[in-house]
Amino acid sequence: MVQKYQSPVRIYKYPFELVMAAYEKRFPTCPQIPVFLGSEVLRESRSPDGAVHVVERSCRLRVEAPRLLRKIAGVEHVVFLQRNVLNWKERTLHIEAHNETFASRVVVKENCSYTVHPENEEWTCFEQSASLDIRSFFGFESALEKIAMKQYTANVNRGKEVIEHYLNELISQGTSHIPRWTPTLVRDDDAHSQAVLGDSGSSEVDGSSSAQDPTSEMVGTDGDKLDADYIERCLGRLTPMQESCLIQLRHWLQETHKGKIPKDEHILRFLRARDFHLDKAREMLCQSLSWREQHQVDLLLQTWRPPALLEEFYAGGWHYQDIDGRPLYILRLGHMDTKGLMKAVGEEALLQHVLSVSEEGQKRCEGNTKQFGRPISSWTCLVDLEGLNMRHLWRPGVKALLRMIEVVEANYPETLGRLLIVRAPRVFPVLWTLISPFINENTRQKFLIYSGSHYQGPGGLTDYLEKDVIPDFLGGECVCNVPEGGLVPKSLYLTDEEQEYADQMHQWRETYQSASVLRGAPHEVTVEILEGESVITWDFDILRGDVVFSLYHTKQMPKLGPREPGARPGGQLTDKGWAPVTDYSRVEAPLVCREGESIQGSHVTRWPGTYVLQWQMHSPPGNVVEDVLTALHSPGPRCKLLYYYEVLASEDFRGSMSSLESCTSGFSQLSAATASSSGQSHSSSLVSR
Repeated sequence: MVQKYQSPVRIYKYPFELVMAAYEKRFPTCPQIPVFLGSEVLRESRSPDGAVHVVERSCRLRVEAPRLLRKIAGVEHVVFLQRNVLNWKERTLHIEAHNETFASRVVVKENCSYTVHPENEEWTCFEQSASLDIRSFFGFESALEKIAMKQYTANVNRGKEVIEHYLNELISQGTSHIPRWTPTLVRDDDAHSQAVLGDSGSSEVDGSSSAQDPTSEMVGTDGDKLDADYIERCLGRLTPMQESCLIQLRHWLQETHKGKIPKDEHILRFLRARDFHLDKAREMLCQSLSWREQHQVDLLLQTWRPPALLEEFYAGGWHYQDIDGRPLYILRLGHMDTKGLMKAVGEEALLQHVLSVSEEGQKRCEGNTKQFGRPISSWTCLVDLEGLNMRHLWRPGVKALLRMIEVVEANYPETLGRLLIVRAPRVFPVLWTLISPFINENTRQKFLIYSGSHYQGPGGLTDYLEKDVIPDFLGGECVCNVPEGGLVPKSLYLTDEEQEYADQMHQWRETYQSASVLRGAPHEVTVEILEGESVITWDFDILRGDVVFSLYHTKQMPKLGPREPGARPGGQLTDKGWAPVTDYSRVEAPLVCREGESIQGSHVTRWPGTYVLQWQMHSPPGNVVEDVLTALHSPGPRCKLLYYYEVLASEDFRGSMSSLESCTSGFSQLSAATASSSGQSHSSSLVSR
């Protein structure tokens, strides 16, 4: 496996010319870097006007590895070849290095660049990227990989310290300013000799050459990059490898994700939840982004309004912050009638309220970060269990609690900084036994549990909360405005019909997905068929607007972003260069679907490949917009639909209507217009070509 490293942008608050003078002091030896044994210049060339200076060096590095490994390898040091392209005119230095020792077994590549800060020409930016590919090494591949990455990251910060050391040395010696490069007159004989010197290729003295420019492997543009000062100031102190993981995952999202890019602190939470394992964090984050889009969580704080009953009887609310500046949320669980709330508002409303609390918590963390001038990415929760009894162990209530824990753990990782549980009664161990297996180990370590009045003594609340913040009901002096809860009157419970309807709506939300269709930006779902004899079935309701539904077949697999499996909302079926008939073909005639209609259908396949279900906005002839960007930025109308699809083996197929969960046209209850058209189903069994 190839290990990669990408640094943030590190800034020297000194001019480029002075930083270059400090950089040159590292050669031929550098006592400040013990592993650097020395270097020698192999080749050197300059452009005729002196603007570009190319140096190739051979560098020797001491091997810091166990004696047994050094003995097996038979070396005490390794050799790296370094190529520097210094462009005084453009004020850039590009460095490319790779290993010469064990090059057939181990491939190490490094790219570095010094450039002028885009917003302050008196500052200098530094970036560094590297890759390690251990192909074979006498059976010690895993051990060598760990040693190499540990040694490399340990020297990353050391490199900046060395440059700063030489900068201070130059300034102490009276060199605080070096004039910028200016062109000089070039004599003909000098130009001729230089042309002979650089005859092997103009790229040696041409700093603009893209073929040899190591910056081609650098990520993003200036506006997309993270600098080290920003990371430390807003995200906290990270190790070099943690910084690299954050930058790589952020860059991957910028390249592949079609929607809103999460904030850096949000990305960092997923990395922490997976111990900075990049692939695992990426998978977890992609699933969460898909969930957020499906349930429109980004709009939750603007759209969610808790029922009045929930505001009165839900005993939880925000209350200042803890001693570390984290937002503090107080939950008087023992005073809350969880059974009554579930019977009065339903499980979905409770879940929506919990999610709104989590969204509000993230927003408050951002505010506290600005207020206190240090990174705050999590909050503290204080849970009062006075009054907890067997009523709280009602089985449906515990089941709902476990579901909420699962949703929060999957989509809001590392947002809980500390959980203080006070006045835990004897029944609490029973509840803890039920829920603790569903809580992540890292989260469980943040729990502090106090029984009785132990929270008032040493090691209690005063270690985590200021005295003037401790609520009055826990013996403090601060008036707490969190609702006290209480029993929900049975007269406010949902009727059996209302509860059944709520359960049915929940089932639909779990089964069906929502999609928006813009003019010129269809919604597409790809279905990969591995066996020829299969049946694709679909069921969808048009909630707003008129759309045209089509089914295509192609042997190519369209590129997917990090969304729900198979979906390509806002994309285009015909990738650049695709041609009808040659690259794809329509296997179902276009069907115009009107607002309020419920459509069910199926298609029998004969050949394997990729099938694309496409919904596009229905437009009169001659009024088609094919530019997706134009559609996204124009205030034109959009269509809304809910859909479900399924792939069945042909022998299991019993007809398109009976094969779907929505055969009773459940969506017809969403719109009065649907009731009159629910019988208008479209069923087909054309054979794909």
